[in-house]
Amino acid sequence: MFPRPKVDPSSGPVVIREVWAHNLDSEFDLIRDVIDTHPFISMDTEFPGVVFRPPPPSPHYGGGGGGGGGYRRLRPSDHYRLLKSNVDALSLIQVGLTFSDSDGNLPDLGSSGARRYIWEFNFRDFDVARDAHAPDSIELLRRQGIDFERNREEGVDSARFAELLMSSGLLCNESVSWVTFHSAYDFGYLVKILTRRGLPDRLGEFLAVLRAFFGSRVYDVKHMTRFCNSLYGGLDRVARALEVDRAVGKCHQAGSDSLLTWHAFRKMWDVYFVRDGPEKHAGVLYGLEAY
Repeated sequence: MFPRPKVDPSSGPVVIREVWAHNLDSEFDLIRDVIDTHPFISMDTEFPGVVFRPPPPSPHYGGGGGGGGGYRRLRPSDHYRLLKSNVDALSLIQVGLTFSDSDGNLPDLGSSGARRYIWEFNFRDFDVARDAHAPDSIELLRRQGIDFERNREEGVDSARFAELLMSSGLLCNESVSWVTFHSAYDFGYLVKILTRRGLPDRLGEFLAVLRAFFGSRVYDVKHMTRFCNSLYGGLDRVARALEVDRAVGKCHQAGSDSLLTWHAFRKMWDVYFVRDGPEKHAGVLYGLEAY
């Protein structure tokens, strides 16, 4: 049973722990120490946009067009085929992880609450000079502070990250809950690096692999907004509507977005899911509603 959210304790500032190749192992040592007491994980990723897009809507379609509407009109199986094409062709740039206990406390790593910590992993796999990407997405990430040259030189190798993730206690652990926002692509990239191969051909196979790694307690806040009056749009818009402030960092930085996702989830639960909790919405990713 998911714990009832409580008011976030008034403790010290949040610090983003930047993870590179040189400190990857030591940071995973810390994570192994906190996962048992902080089993609620909020996750976000950054990646190079999308290079394969849905076909434009038919001129005879009467539902209004433009923007992301094409994605919404896709069947889950078609959405997954598009996701697979993009994830197979592209590489991960960042992963952000926020850990919390049942009272909403982030780990303080022995600082007695003076500071609270979240994690941001920077990957070396993506080469902006050679690899496929969406130029507008790369420009946005640059403006938000991602240094692609430093990532190539000092970043984490995804194969080593996957090895440590597998032995960290985060995966294949039914005591863990995952909180995300519009996370089909996020989980697609994690499944790709964990399996070291292209994504499965069929949506059902992908969902089975997802459940095997991440369990049944996976919450996609974007999906949950469908059951909340007046909540819609991206993470920042949903957070503003919930009157949730960004505690640290900038948008489109994976660590900061993972923490904002966690705070939005807790506030949404307190406002919209007081009676029955969010459990009935577990295991459904926005756009891949095939459970």
